[in-house]
Amino acid sequence: MRSLIHWDIRRGMAVLKAGLFRHLGSIALAALITSSLVAGDAAWADDTPAKQIFGKVQLPSNSAPSPIGFYAKGCMAGAVAIPTDGPTWQAMRLSRNRRWGNPAMIALLEQFSKDAVELGWGSGILIGDISQPRGGPMLTGHASHQIGLDADIWFTPKPAQPLSAQAREDMPFTSMLDKSKFLTVNASRWTPTHANVVMQAASYPQVERVFVNPAIKKKLCDTWTGDRSLLGKVRPVYGHDEHFHIRMHCPPGAAGCKAQAPVASGDGCDKSLAWWFTKEPWAKPKKDPNAKPVKPRFTTLSDLPKACAAVLAAPAVSEQSATFGTAYVAPQPGDAAIQAVINAGADDLPDSTIPIPMARPALQ
Repeated sequence: MRSLIHWDIRRGMAVLKAGLFRHLGSIALAALITSSLVAGDAAWADDTPAKQIFGKVQLPSNSAPSPIGFYAKGCMAGAVAIPTDGPTWQAMRLSRNRRWGNPAMIALLEQFSKDAVELGWGSGILIGDISQPRGGPMLTGHASHQIGLDADIWFTPKPAQPLSAQAREDMPFTSMLDKSKFLTVNASRWTPTHANVVMQAASYPQVERVFVNPAIKKKLCDTWTGDRSLLGKVRPVYGHDEHFHIRMHCPPGAAGCKAQAPVASGDGCDKSLAWWFTKEPWAKPKKDPNAKPVKPRFTTLSDLPKACAAVLAAPAVSEQSATFGTAYVAPQPGDAAIQAVINAGADDLPDSTIPIPMARPALQ
């Protein structure tokens, strides 16, 4: 077992050998490789799943906001938290500690919550998972949501009376599907307001994709009479019948952020959607009876962009000061050191064609 400090020393030596000492300086590098924010003095083997490391971190790094890597293979520096309660939103499942994101995402959610109310969406939105304090792989639930640019919105409006912390843990999801029929929207639950809210999310230029269940995508294709060019952003995927998923573009100037391939032209109401209504997407994978068992392999820290080690090692900022609106106004300590590693590792970014989720299918 080796501690994170030992891991960072090895990484730091690699940085030095790569000729990056002039970027970091001896003082910054020493601070980088000898500090660790992870709670306690936990130690990890080289094959420790990265989700176990990032899942234990409780606070964000005290650094400039930076999404690092790809949506499903990266981390996040300088995250800010959306307040648990706002005039037009509430954050759900607070025990997960996943209301952290890039400031651009938090600002978008606040704007979207106001626009949703104007569309008649109750008293606002219920916000599900965004990201962990430093992004990275999660212990449960998601393959993406790793760089602070993904957010889940419930298909349930915010109630007029604020939900208690316990109610936010216990309140069940509401599916928009008719479970008695294959890939069919429940006509008693789905309303034109649901459609307006999803399409409002897709209307923002900074939004790259909105993921919904294939049945919901088909419902929009069949009924939407507004700007059909926006339908191309709304992408079908497994699940996503109880919430929809907003994904933002990499923010301008985010050198460490790996963009996803652009969506195809058109409204997406074509053969790519029809495929979801065939047997192929739902067929169980065929197993080769002669194949040898393969030991599952989890993403480790060394699989992520090199700058993620620096993000883990950076000093923390308090939850109060990292709440949206105050956390990134002034320059932060440690910015230069982390940014140097991000810039130097630009060629180290993961391939944007990797599947999302890691198991089938890819979110297209």
